[in-house]
Amino acid sequence: MPITKLISAALALSALGACATASSAQEQLETANLDKAIWCMNVIEVELDLDIAARECIADGYIQHSQHVPDGKDGFLTYFAGRIEQFPQMHAEIKRAGADGDLVWLHTHFKAEPDARGTAVINIFRMEDGKLAEHWGAGQPVPETSVHGNDMF
Repeated sequence: MPITKLISAALALSALGACATASSAQEQLETANLDKAIWCMNVIEVELDLDIAARECIADGYIQHSQHVPDGKDGFLTYFAGRIEQFPQMHAEIKRAGADGDLVWLHTHFKAEPDARGTAVINIFRMEDGKLAEHWGAGQPVPETSVHGNDMF
């Protein structure tokens, strides 16, 4: 086999290996981001532990897009402290989740009180260095009935 074909074959295999490594690194980052976001939401909305959330979950430059939650890490923590005080039995259950690059989404059933029907919530987070750095969210009350018989989850 001529040397040029050997070099071409070696370059092609090297390029394939680089693509596989990049894909693998991307998948590892997405998995790590997803695992951390799920863990953080559990800390915040199940364990109700804002001390851990402040240290481990919320980036210093946290950006908020929900209109009822203040911007910044301190704004986030102040909002959730008030929410925990108002609803000490609040609870959220993640029903499904996914990641794409530095974005993570969580489909959650949030209940302010144990017997409430609750709210179906979609949270989208941009992750940065293993912390929640930016948030977009949308929610709607869980209805008693629906025209199609499907539930929210």
